[in-house]
Amino acid sequence: MSGTNSPEAVKKLLENMQSDLRALSLECKKKFPPVKEAAESGIIKVKTIAARNTEILAALKENSSEVVQPFLMGCGTKEPKITQLCLAAIQRLMSHEVVSETAAGNIINMLWQLMENSLEELKLLQTVLVLLTTNTVVHDEALSKAIVLCFRLHFTKDNITNNTAAATVRQVVTVVFERMVAEDERHRDIIEQPVLVQGNSNRRCVSTLKPCAKDAYMLFQDLCQLVNADAPYWLVGMTEMTRTFGLELLESVLNDFPQVFLQHQEFSFLLKERVCPLVIKLFSPNIKFRQGSSSSSSPAPVEKPYFPICMRLLRVVSVLIKQFYSLLVTECEIFLSLLVKFLDADKPQWLRAVAVESIHRLCVQPQLLRSFCQSYDMKQHSTKVFRDIVNALGSFIQSLFLVPPTGNPATTNPAGNNNSGGPVSTPANSGMLGIGGGVTLLPAFEYRGTWIPILTITVQGSAKATYLEMLDKVEPPTIPEGYAMSVAFHCLLDLVRGITSMIEGELGEVETECQTTTEAASSPTQSSERQESQSTSDQMDKEIVSRAVWEEMVNACWCGLLAALSLLLDASTDEAATENILKAELTMAALCGRLGLVTSRDAFITAICKGSLPPHYALTVLNTTTAATLSNKSYSIQGQSVMMISPSSESHQQVVAVGQPLAVQPQGTVMLTSKNIQCMRTLLNLAHCHGAVLGTSWQLVLATLQHLVWILGLKPSSGGALKPGRAVEGPSTVLTTAVMTDLPVISNILSRLFESSQYLDDVSLHHLINALCSLSLEAMDMAYGNNKEPSLFAVAKLLETGLVNMHRIEILWRPLTGHLLEVCQHPNSRMREWGAEALTSLIKAGLTFSHDPPLSQNQRLQLLLLNPLKEMSSINHPDIRLKQLECVLQILQSQGDSLGPGWPLVLGVMGAIRNDQGESLIRTAFQCLQLVVTDFLPTMPCTCLQIVVDVAGSFGLHNQELNISLTSIGLLWNISDYFFQRGETIEKELNKEEAAQQKQAEEKGVVLNRPFHPAPPFDCLWLCLYAKLGELCVDPRPAVRKSAGQTLFSTIGAHGTLLQHSTWHTVIWKVLFHLLDRVRESSTTADKEKIESGGGNILIHHSRDTAEKQWAETWVLTLAGVARIFNTRRYLLQPLGDFSRAWDVLLDHIQSAALSKNNEVSLAALKSFQEILQIVSPVRDSDKPETPPAVNVPVPVLLGSISGPGLSRPFVRTDSIGEKLGRYNSSEPPIVTDELEDLNLWWAAWNTWYRIGSESTKPPVTFDKLTFIPSQPFLTALTQIFPALYQHIKAGFSMGDLQKLGVTLHSAVSVPISSDASPFILPSYTEAVLTSLQEAVLTALDVLQKAICVGPENMQIMYPAIFDQLLAFVEFSCKPPQYGQLETKHIANAKYNQIQLFAPAEWVALNYVPFAERSLEVVVDLYQKTACHKAVVNEKVLQNIIKTLRVPLSLKYSCPSESTWKLAVSSLLKVLSIGLPVARQHASSGKFDSMWPELANTFEDFLFTKSIPPDNLSIQEFQRNESIDVEVVQLISTEILPYANFIPKEFVGQIMTMLNKGSIHSQSSSFTEAEIDIRLREEFSKMCFETLLQFSFSNKVTTPQEGYISRMALSVLLKRSQDVLHRYIEDERLSGKCPLPRQQVTEIIFVLKAVSTLIDSLKKTQPENVDGNTWAQVIALYPTLVECITCSSAEVCSALKEALVPFKDFMQPPASKVQNGES
Repeated sequence: MSGTNSPEAVKKLLENMQSDLRALSLECKKKFPPVKEAAESGIIKVKTIAARNTEILAALKENSSEVVQPFLMGCGTKEPKITQLCLAAIQRLMSHEVVSETAAGNIINMLWQLMENSLEELKLLQTVLVLLTTNTVVHDEALSKAIVLCFRLHFTKDNITNNTAAATVRQVVTVVFERMVAEDERHRDIIEQPVLVQGNSNRRCVSTLKPCAKDAYMLFQDLCQLVNADAPYWLVGMTEMTRTFGLELLESVLNDFPQVFLQHQEFSFLLKERVCPLVIKLFSPNIKFRQGSSSSSSPAPVEKPYFPICMRLLRVVSVLIKQFYSLLVTECEIFLSLLVKFLDADKPQWLRAVAVESIHRLCVQPQLLRSFCQSYDMKQHSTKVFRDIVNALGSFIQSLFLVPPTGNPATTNPAGNNNSGGPVSTPANSGMLGIGGGVTLLPAFEYRGTWIPILTITVQGSAKATYLEMLDKVEPPTIPEGYAMSVAFHCLLDLVRGITSMIEGELGEVETECQTTTEAASSPTQSSERQESQSTSDQMDKEIVSRAVWEEMVNACWCGLLAALSLLLDASTDEAATENILKAELTMAALCGRLGLVTSRDAFITAICKGSLPPHYALTVLNTTTAATLSNKSYSIQGQSVMMISPSSESHQQVVAVGQPLAVQPQGTVMLTSKNIQCMRTLLNLAHCHGAVLGTSWQLVLATLQHLVWILGLKPSSGGALKPGRAVEGPSTVLTTAVMTDLPVISNILSRLFESSQYLDDVSLHHLINALCSLSLEAMDMAYGNNKEPSLFAVAKLLETGLVNMHRIEILWRPLTGHLLEVCQHPNSRMREWGAEALTSLIKAGLTFSHDPPLSQNQRLQLLLLNPLKEMSSINHPDIRLKQLECVLQILQSQGDSLGPGWPLVLGVMGAIRNDQGESLIRTAFQCLQLVVTDFLPTMPCTCLQIVVDVAGSFGLHNQELNISLTSIGLLWNISDYFFQRGETIEKELNKEEAAQQKQAEEKGVVLNRPFHPAPPFDCLWLCLYAKLGELCVDPRPAVRKSAGQTLFSTIGAHGTLLQHSTWHTVIWKVLFHLLDRVRESSTTADKEKIESGGGNILIHHSRDTAEKQWAETWVLTLAGVARIFNTRRYLLQPLGDFSRAWDVLLDHIQSAALSKNNEVSLAALKSFQEILQIVSPVRDSDKPETPPAVNVPVPVLLGSISGPGLSRPFVRTDSIGEKLGRYNSSEPPIVTDELEDLNLWWAAWNTWYRIGSESTKPPVTFDKLTFIPSQPFLTALTQIFPALYQHIKAGFSMGDLQKLGVTLHSAVSVPISSDASPFILPSYTEAVLTSLQEAVLTALDVLQKAICVGPENMQIMYPAIFDQLLAFVEFSCKPPQYGQLETKHIANAKYNQIQLFAPAEWVALNYVPFAERSLEVVVDLYQKTACHKAVVNEKVLQNIIKTLRVPLSLKYSCPSESTWKLAVSSLLKVLSIGLPVARQHASSGKFDSMWPELANTFEDFLFTKSIPPDNLSIQEFQRNESIDVEVVQLISTEILPYANFIPKEFVGQIMTMLNKGSIHSQSSSFTEAEIDIRLREEFSKMCFETLLQFSFSNKVTTPQEGYISRMALSVLLKRSQDVLHRYIEDERLSGKCPLPRQQVTEIIFVLKAVSTLIDSLKKTQPENVDGNTWAQVIALYPTLVECITCSSAEVCSALKEALVPFKDFMQPPASKVQNGES
């Protein structure tokens, strides 16, 4: 020790020694001089040692005998003061270890003397102790002497000395053994051959032992001798000894130095040969003793067990078993059997108590128990010690309940005695909720009237005994009631805890070593550090051995444990105790599970399950749920029968809940106690922590939980967690506040239980899922056929389990979703609603979970997850489908971007909604689709686009909700837009996909099959879109048709350029014509019944109030669309091989539409016809495009080579035509089809036109209300088409074609209008305007004649035909055309008789006057241009014109319109002014011969018309009309008469006669009022007269013929004058004073004027030109004139004066006779 040999310490020691010696010498100065001297010499000795030596301590030790001597002498004085001083000094020397062996021997001898003299006993003990503990110099005899000294002092009269000595003995014994241990430590490294010790009992057989070991051996051997009451061998000088002290010393040595006995065979030998027999011998009284048997009955009185010895023996046994079990296997078997026997009911209470305490000590040492099991239970013919211990404890506990404890004075029966603290429990209040009163309950067990309190005796896991520690008690103590029970209870708990922690620890190690990662998640106790795997074969063997031991241990103990624990659980009234019992059961269940011991596992679980449920409930459920039902069976444990005690029915538990049992038939209510709830929590805990080992027991656990949840009224909420239901859920559910606060906790634990399933291995997880599925199936069976609330526990928990196991969802997905799909089909709505809820939640969670690898890289998993969603489509319950769709919507909103290969499934779900599935479903599905189209087209694989198109199309066809159909069409448009914008990328991706599929198909040897196959995939996409829209175009609902049609044509128009050239073929034939056919068919078969209203309160316009009219609109739209495509895409279509066939088909459609009996359709057909005719065929760059038809539109030139004037607006391609057309004309210009084919197209169009025209205008055979007569706009449009069409066919247009045209135009103009349309078409009758149809007809003829005009010579033969046609129209002015047999009202009459427009007649003929007049103007114009043409001359056109004009001219005032005859006159004048020179030119050819008489008649008819002027004709009007007549006469005088030589004689004669007639007022001889009333046309007569005269005396007479004419004319004239004058004179005379009528006066005036004119004329003429006769006639007038002088009229008089004046020239003398004077 550095403390004692440091220089300071040494110095101090020396000083102390010197002072001690000085003090000694002082004390002994007087009485003991020798001592004084010795002390003084001692001082000198010390000083010299100190001075001479460097190692002072060593020198002191060497000389210690001398140094100590004075002090020994001082002790010998026996003087107390001196003795104390000396002993203190000696102790100081000892503590510095400066005492040698000899000195020590001297000291001990000295101490022995003092002891024998009973001096300073305590100081002696102290000195011995210091001597033995500070060093090891004392050995052998000296040591034994010292030990005996202590023993002797233990047995003195003085109590303090006794106790101190006892303590010193204990310490000395310990020191002896500690020295031996230290010695072993020192020699540990020296390897020596152990000498085999012969098994003899020679006590001196210790030659092989080292010194300290020998001492220890001798000491221990003597202790055994002493306890056995034999003489000691080594401890010489012992006088007395007690057995109890001996046993205590033995126990302490065995307990403190086990290694000594285990390492040294000599000591082991002592154990076997001495200790064990001793113990067995001492036990005998306890074994034989039977409590209650009288001693007299047995022959030899039985020694009563003696508590102190018995208790110490048990302590020794405990140590032996604990420390030396391996050495003493056989002996221990005996000890253990004894212990078990001590528990028997007939042993004294105290004995049972200490035995239980001893057993408790064993129970906390699991390794020991394991050894028992290995050494006994697992050996063939050995006692099953371990099993017996456990069963004994079980029986012990049962016996405490079943046998009232008699031998215990403290026991009274407390059941009826309230003072003992028992519960005030009577059967009456056991059913009450809670326990009344303020009674504090002691924790206790109660069973069938036996009440046993639970005492707190120990901390768990440590066997702290009470009675085994009562070393001071001699009498057996009184054991309090319940103590034994409490210890036994703790034995069980510690046993379970120990075994399980040991086995689980070892299991953990094994697993760690083997790196069995599968179990990693399931064992909470296993060590977390993993060692490197060294799974060699020997390690495997070790594991197999260990496992066998574990299984044996569990098999040995589980029945006993279960029996005892079940009983205690049933009897427990204390929550803490219950908790412990349940924990033990749980631990055992888990352990059995881990070891795969199914029966025992299920038995423990069943016990917990039963505890959870109300008493009589348990049996039914657990019997039905598990085959291995373990209730009420007795387990035979190798011949020993342990009864399972059924739960006692009368429970002293607080009832905390009352609820409905879960059963098919409604039953009464059941009650749950707080213990039930506690058990339930344990059950949850078990499942939570040990789910991995439950296996098939999940069925039990879950079934129980389901029933509990049901009774407590927990209902599932989102995510599958169970929440307390609403109070409504059942009036019979009553929960106390205690349990109400507990419920959320329970529900939380329940959820956590299923959350923890994520740590289960795959197999366990499958067990869990299977259990849930079978539970669910039961719940489904129960829910069939009634609409009661079903149990949703299993479904909710399947959901929860799925949600937490997303990371490995693949392994459980199929069973999980497969089952949930079945639930979704259940007839009970709540059940299936939850099935769907669970399924959709799982799918959503699965998709949002971040899997590894992510879903985007794990397509298979994604499809797996989405598959159940698709499967739901086969379920017909609408509520399920709604859930399914809502799920889709949510998936789209959260996962839409990453669906990838899952798109077809998702889209399939939307598309699976059928028409009959209700509006809300369709609406939700449609919402999903809208979301897809608006947000997700770019993220989905292009291969899915076709599905999107199909689905969108299918929504269009749903007829539940019109808006959805219309919106879906809008979606299709959006989709097409998307295709267009992303065309290139889509095309690339599709081509790539196509190539891959093609390859697969080739490998499999099958043909790749997809719609529109030969077309490239991108085009197929378009075609599918078009086909879908096409289907929608023939939907039964007009609005859908309309919208779809517009969309279809817009998409083709806007995006068609993306298609490959060849694909157009498909578009035309498979899409467009197919559509046209269907529309035509539907339109022609549509119903003509009136539709009252459009469903609800929508009013329908009258133009759409029949299906037929609605279809008409569709037909219109479709035809227009197709025509537009033909027009705008002609450059693409024409190079296709069968364009002409397509053209024919299109024309056929146009024709059938045009001839349909519907004005709207027919008109639209013509519009389409017009549109396709506006196309200019492609021309080469070098050529100029032909001049477009007479439609003034700027012609945009496209790509320099393609041009097309629009119908009403320039048609300019809207797409970026440059890029899009790149693929068609990058390499070559558009193919120009040969002219011939092109012409064929136009001729086909012409033929169609003609067929439409002739068919539509052909008058029907019969007429009735419904007769269809084409409308004016239709006919107009038809006619307007001709000019454009003609441009293309004029080269080949023949007379035959002209004939056809004429017929058509004529028929068209003849068609009447329906009276209700007339106000819109007809101008008000006062205006003379042409209808648009009439305009169009004239335009058509105009185009034709212009073309003839510029055309080749041979075309001019067509002029006469055109004239014929026009003249036919001119005739309409007086004779409107007939339309078949139709009765029409003529509007022209309206002028006079003012009929109403809406006359009863159905049909109104048009006012043809303006048209006829316009035609006439055209005729005149045309004639002016063409009069000289050969054809015109040859075909007698002029004659025809005159002939035609004759009609209105002769009618004159009778014409329907006054303007007509006036126009006719002016036209006649114009025509003649041109035609007559031509006629004269061709006079010799005779081509005009027949014209002259016609002309003469015409003049005659006009100038002397038979029609009477209307009464209301004003003077001005009359004069105007007269001037027209005058013009005609002027024409005759200028154009005809001067050329008389070239004109037939008869004609001239007729003209003269006419002039003559006109020159004198023509009055017939009869005098009627009317005739008198005729106005005298003075101017006209004058003109005639002048002409006549002029013509008579024209000096150009060349032929006698002419002279004749003039003479004739004159004589006629004069004769008439004579007549008039005579008549006037006559009348005047007769009338007397009355003035004559105005006319007559006028006439006479005129005659008088004529006479004067004539005379003037005659005078002016060359005399030779005047015939003598004429003069004679003139002069003959004179007398008559003279007679008129008497007339009374002043006017007549003045005229007469003028007439008479010229006669003065005749007053001359008569000359010679005038020749030829005969009259």
